[in-house]
Amino acid sequence: MPTSIRLEPEIEARLDALAARTGRTKAYYLRELIANGLGDLEDYYTAVEVSERIRRGEEKTYPLEEVIRDLGLDD
Repeated sequence: MPTSIRLEPEIEARLDALAARTGRTKAYYLRELIANGLGDLEDYYTAVEVSERIRRGEEKTYPLEEVIRDLGLDD
């Protein structure tokens, strides 16, 4: 699916330099960045959502000592 983005000049210059230095295309590196960074973004926004639910009292939390005890890690 074709997609276009507008990059800051400094970012585009860095991308151009990387592509020239390695012989790969800018599109290759953009695909790599998206594929590798998407999981991080998903994790971040999931953590934000859970943090908000905790703050509102809608998410149960457990003290570390209880988790250690319940998992039998206190040996």
